[in-house]
Amino acid sequence: MMAPQKEADMTRISSPSADEMPRGLARIGGAFRHRAYRLFFSGQAISLTGTWVQMVALSWLVYRLTGSALMLGTVVFVNQLPIFLLSPLAGALADRVAKRRLVIMTQAAQMVLAALLAVLTLSDAVTVPAILVLSALVGIAQAIDIPTRQAFVVEMVGKPDLPNAIALNSSLFNAARLIGPSIGGLVVAAVGEGWCFAINAVSFGAVIASLALMPVTGAPSPASGGRGLAAIVGGFAYVRAEKRAFRLLALAGWASLVGMPYTTLLPIYADLHHGGGPDTLGLLMGAAGAGAFLGAAGLAILGRAPGIRAAAVAAIAFGAALSLFALAGSLPLALGALAVAGFSMMTLVGSVNIGLQLMVPDELRGRVMALFSMMFLGMAPFGGLLVGAAAEGIGVVAATVIGGGLSALAGVVILLTMKARGAVL
Repeated sequence: MMAPQKEADMTRISSPSADEMPRGLARIGGAFRHRAYRLFFSGQAISLTGTWVQMVALSWLVYRLTGSALMLGTVVFVNQLPIFLLSPLAGALADRVAKRRLVIMTQAAQMVLAALLAVLTLSDAVTVPAILVLSALVGIAQAIDIPTRQAFVVEMVGKPDLPNAIALNSSLFNAARLIGPSIGGLVVAAVGEGWCFAINAVSFGAVIASLALMPVTGAPSPASGGRGLAAIVGGFAYVRAEKRAFRLLALAGWASLVGMPYTTLLPIYADLHHGGGPDTLGLLMGAAGAGAFLGAAGLAILGRAPGIRAAAVAAIAFGAALSLFALAGSLPLALGALAVAGFSMMTLVGSVNIGLQLMVPDELRGRVMALFSMMFLGMAPFGGLLVGAAAEGIGVVAATVIGGGLSALAGVVILLTMKARGAVL
């Protein structure tokens, strides 16, 4: 898929020495001292907003076409299953090739797929099988893109500013999560889902342009630590030997499996529980995004990994808030509960991400971050399928409450285990 290592070396991002930064940005975080990161951040701001516009439109389109909770879960399953299956291979690839070039390729692929979905929808030719196929193709592109982008951050800012950059990325993602669904809900209500997909396709141009404008140098890439299967096995071996990394990944994977799939059911909550349409769905997704944005901003200010104890407490808070959301009898209470859930989940995920990035050696970064993607994002398709089936059988409220309870239980187990062993992390 990519050029040999020698050619890849010639397109690596320049070394992350600090350059002059606009005075206003200096108060936000050290990552903005680096021009490459400022370019990347700007492009991502536009692209991620477009992504969330598409996500709310796609959820509503599937629900409008099928009215099925199981089908909502199936779309999530086929979209994110490639992340689970391909992440180890993608991580090994990211450790061997020029990350900037690889990200440009994966972003361009997602642009084309979003444009195709827009054309099908605007021409009234879209079908559920077509949505499933396109969702799977997007998942393949994301399986390569996500660990590569995460491993690429350190090349832009260096390790001293890495915690701040990760937290700023999370803040940006969740700011887009706050703004994008609201825009998407309004656009769907006004002109339909197809234009949301077109907006997303155009938005990818911003991040591709920002990557193309980054300065490059001939600095060599880190040693890959093996090829083929040996490289993949090396990533698993590191996590198995490094108990802190293993605990962090396990907690993220469990929360993703049993808790995060609540987002699959939001169209049903918007319609049947709160009597709304796509605009209400946008509000629900935006509330979770607002809470997550505040959580990410807190991590940016903290500038370091809070540790697994904080992540465990966040898992408990997330589970409690998720259960409250499911049982809420009014929209304001539901929005408030989702905001707390978003804050808690962001604290959990951000703690895991920063902790892993700071402990992993550079030559294994792509592979370990691929395992993070595999656990946090790759477990979601199984959770989405399970929660969709559970909602069909026992109802959406019971399915959501059970998921929240299991998320909280994981946090309790971690805390009790740490207390019993006297562990500090």
